[in-house]
Formats: sequence, C-alpha cells, structure tokens
Amino acid sequence: MSEVDRPYAQGTPCWVDLMAQDQKAAMDFYKGLFGWGGERGPEEFGGYAMMTVRDKPVAGIGPAMESEGMPAPPHVWTTYLASNDADESARRIGEAGGTLLFPPMDVGDAGRMGVAADPTGAVFGYWQNKDFFGAVVVNEPASLIWSECNTRDVPGASAFYRSAFDIDVQPMEGMGDYFAVNVSGKTIGGMQNMGDEFPAHVPAHWMAWFAVDDPDATVAKAKSLGGTIPMEPAEAPYGRYAVVADPWGAVFCLLKPKPME
Repeated sequence: MSEVDRPYAQGTPCWVDLMAQDQKAAMDFYKGLFGWGGERGPEEFGGYAMMTVRDKPVAGIGPAMESEGMPAPPHVWTTYLASNDADESARRIGEAGGTLLFPPMDVGDAGRMGVAADPTGAVFGYWQNKDFFGAVVVNEPASLIWSECNTRDVPGASAFYRSAFDIDVQPMEGMGDYFAVNVSGKTIGGMQNMGDEFPAHVPAHWMAWFAVDDPDATVAKAKSLGGTIPMEPAEAPYGRYAVVADPWGAVFCLLKPKPME
C-alpha cells in the first residue's frame, strides 16, 4: 500500500487524466480493467470523474468537450506535472520554448491548471494544488507507477524541463540510452529517444504506466473489454510489462515491477 499525504514537489508527475469521447463507456472500461471506483462528477466541472482505489483518487476521466472554433481534445492520457505557481510555470514554459495550449485557469477550489507542449511536441498538464494535490494512491496495483517522456530529442526535452520545472535528466545506470527524470535528487520518471519501435507518425508524448499484479491476466481482460494490445506482455530488467490501447485508442503501459534488491 502506497499513499501520498502531502503535495508533490514541483516537476513531479502528480496526476493523469483522460478526456473521453464517451465518458461512461471509458469509465466502464477502466473500472472493469483495474477495478476502479468512481462516478460522474458535478456538472459545474463538466461531470469530471475522480477514479478511485479504496475511495482515494488515482486518476481522472472527463468528457471531451469542444470549445468554439476548436476540435475536441484527443482521447489520450495526459500527465500533469506539479507546479508551485501555475502562472509562473506558464511564463517559464514559454521562455523555455514550450507552447501553451491552454493558459492557467482555476478549477474551483481544487487548484489551478494549464496544458502545454514541450519543444519536441510532448503534451503535458501542469497543476498548482489548492484543495487537491493529485493522486493519493500510487505505486501499487491499479495505480500510476511510472511516468515516461518519449521524445525524438532528449537533449532538447531535457533542457526544456530543466528550465521550466527544475527537473534534472541524467542517464540511468545500467539502462543503456534510457534517462532518469529527477526532482530534488529523486527519480520520478524516465525519458527516452523514440526509436524504430515507434511509428514515424507517433508524436512525442508522456506515457502513463499503471501497476498490475499480473500483466498477462490484465491484457486478457483488456481484450475482453474491447481493448487492443500494441505490445504483448514481455520481460524487461525492471519487470514484466505490456502496452495496451483502450477501445478508443488511448495507449498506456502495464507493469509488474521486479522486487527491489
């Protein structure tokens, strides 16, 4: 059991959410896959649903809402980085060469947020907590265990996140060309160059990894619920993993980590 009881340090992935074309169907899929709880939320926030483990928030699923003159947001998982001050983060994002897709806005008393893209094209959110700091349950089955920036320009992405969020990116020992994403000396995610295993049309992105007890059984469940499997379960130095796409195309990873030595 791993529960967070205080705000995340700036630059740390603190939340993931999905803006779904069919919110109810998406909620049903992920409830069936992970055993999540959660109900459609207040209409003043568009019905945004907090998905839960043990009645504690792990992720969000909201309805994709079109703004005038704008297409509906894509059906993808978005990773949010903690921010001490959303407006200051927006300023630093722009100065570092990022693009503000949605400027900072208040979300009731919960917090203040925005959405941006780094100079390599990876989209992310940033979240300044007020009454809500992010995921409470992490690093256990059915919750977020790893966040990964996949990019075709690691030096460019590294420089951006250092300037915008004080994130430090360093080679990860024993992992070849894989990089550790560090905040205040603590590894909070990873970064890698997108090689030939990523089709050319796939943009840079942040990938959400969810912990599971049994990747093979979870993959079988995903198939039964209408999902597809871009990568079947396989072994890696850090554990057994798989890549899943939900029925509408949102891709995420599953991981059963190897025990720490």
